[in-house]
Amino acid sequence: MTGQPHVRRAIGLMSGTSMDGIDLAMLDTDGDRIVRRGASSFTPYDAKFRKRLEQALETAKTIKERGERPGDLAELEAELTDRHAMAVEAFLAREGLAAKDIDVIGFHGQTVLHRPGEALTVQLGDGARLAARLGIDVVHDLRANDMKLGGQGAPLVPAYHRALASGLTGEWAGETPVVFVNIGGISNITYIGDNGELLAFDSGPGNTLIDQWVARHAGIPYDSGGAIASEGRVLSGLAIRYLSSPFFTAKERISLDRNDFVLPDDTEAGLEDGARTLAFVTAAAIAKAQAHLPEKPKLWILSGGGRHNRLIVEDLTVATRHTGQVIVAEEAGLNGDSMEAEAWAWLAVRSLRGLPLTYPGTTGVKEPATGGVLARGRPGPSPS
Repeated sequence: MTGQPHVRRAIGLMSGTSMDGIDLAMLDTDGDRIVRRGASSFTPYDAKFRKRLEQALETAKTIKERGERPGDLAELEAELTDRHAMAVEAFLAREGLAAKDIDVIGFHGQTVLHRPGEALTVQLGDGARLAARLGIDVVHDLRANDMKLGGQGAPLVPAYHRALASGLTGEWAGETPVVFVNIGGISNITYIGDNGELLAFDSGPGNTLIDQWVARHAGIPYDSGGAIASEGRVLSGLAIRYLSSPFFTAKERISLDRNDFVLPDDTEAGLEDGARTLAFVTAAAIAKAQAHLPEKPKLWILSGGGRHNRLIVEDLTVATRHTGQVIVAEEAGLNGDSMEAEAWAWLAVRSLRGLPLTYPGTTGVKEPATGGVLARGRPGPSPS
């Protein structure tokens, strides 16, 4: 997978811990500094399929080897893969593109189990099936090699964040240290220092607790814009309990699983107060990450669905008001919804070149490591 680099057209596919649907983004990139962002799309999951994915988290708890697919996980994996294929087909049709116009797809799949302490991570998604259906080469299973080499297997987006930071223009150009914050189901941060130093880790719960809370109490998938939270108040005792978790003070930064933080008991809060408190916890957890950084950031760039929750943004702005400025990705000319999908496109090209995807400062791997498995979707020599 080596050779002279050249620009490829890549599609990235991401189905994150929020399990709300498929983010798709297209890039023209060399997998390094050249990043020309293209069109993107989002394909939501219906409520019935989301429920099946949630049930898969329970089924997956029995997995001991990565290849195991107990219960209905094999059937679910096939359907999830086909849904990704349909998302790509619809996108290509919308953009007037054909399979031959795409060089590679970066396919994340759906994480149903992540136990870094056991070097075990499972993403549902059949790369070979996707490649065969679309007739496009697919790079998948991008986390496993990092874990084999002693890393946490997450986060994988930081190297892409550094590429984006180097391309910032206008008033944000050269503004360092800068921190990218992805507020998905789990929140994670990427710190980029003055000399390009890269440090990344999960900061705590993102949207997952809020989503589960409003689903349980209001029957809706998420708190749109923080509307429910805006009607509540922060329950200090409950917030302190979350923020007193040993996770926040442990010297070693670990990647989190969706189930590492659990919902409050129904007797502890009503709908609005619970949503407000959990939004506060998300923001406070991100702010707490400063204790693990070499310097206080001058700029915080927010991406992921959580940036739409105005209470999270307001709480983080207050918590960091003496150290840096908080902006959403769009204020820096970026796309906060498609950034992770873009990263998967970029990582796929990087994988083809055999370049590092993870670093000691991002996943704890001993030395920079590449990764990914190539599934061929079209005949011819292997890309390089």
